[in-house]
Amino acid sequence: MRVAVVWNHDHTGVINRFGQSCPEQYDRETIESVLMALQRAGHETLLCEGDKGLLATLERFMPPDPQSRPSGMVFDWAEGIQGECRYTHLPAMLEMAGVPYTGSNPLGHALANDKVITKTLIRDNGVPTPNFLVMRRGTESTGDLRFPVVVKPRREDSSQGLQLVHEPAQLKQAVEVIVTRYAQDALVEEYIEGREICVALLGNGEPEVLPLVEQDFGDRETRLMTWDAKYVTRPPKICPAQIGSRLATVLRDISVATFRTCLCRDYARVDLRIDGSGQPFVLEINANPGLSMH
Repeated sequence: MRVAVVWNHDHTGVINRFGQSCPEQYDRETIESVLMALQRAGHETLLCEGDKGLLATLERFMPPDPQSRPSGMVFDWAEGIQGECRYTHLPAMLEMAGVPYTGSNPLGHALANDKVITKTLIRDNGVPTPNFLVMRRGTESTGDLRFPVVVKPRREDSSQGLQLVHEPAQLKQAVEVIVTRYAQDALVEEYIEGREICVALLGNGEPEVLPLVEQDFGDRETRLMTWDAKYVTRPPKICPAQIGSRLATVLRDISVATFRTCLCRDYARVDLRIDGSGQPFVLEINANPGLSMH
């Protein structure tokens, strides 16, 4: 099969600059691993940019079939170039052009990418998630929100802008950083002291739950997956996580419920915290999760 692996490495392929630019950087090693895996499976591959020239590139690579059957598909590894809902851009283009693709549809990406909508939906569906507020100024009432709190943009990935705030006096500045730097509301949620678990899901219907992975913070002072922890210092991972069978079942069940509630497809990763009493909380779901050999 012809499989075009689409990413956003070069951000110049646009007509005009519009809205927030994507701040994320790609890992070349990961994309090459994906290409090699597809090639080993016998597929013909093409790596291409998810920009304004994409549809012409795909039409050359997988010419239309006279019977209107798909002549190839896209492996979606695109995080978008700019705008508020960057993850939705590629699947929306592909649906319009009639090209099959992996991963969630535009609605699934939009729901999963907006952390406030994700948390509202899963909370209403009975899935535990930390208490939270949405702030624009940082002077809004915190009500019964307990400190410390985690402050982050409502629509960014890779822990961009994530801050741990220990007291109300620090909150205004933390929110202002988010609003100024990312041009969006700040999500302010209670910090859950405890273990952090990642749950990867694969498939649809009854998705397969892959072995649970724990982030091993060791004796680190900041026990959070900040941007630095994800891409620089990188705490070790424990796989499979050493968790009792009953709690592991709960983690799998609420991860699948989150996957379904957010209308995700094919694959996703759910990030959770477990407090000292063993209570799990879903932090968020990533509909376009990182892939790596480790």
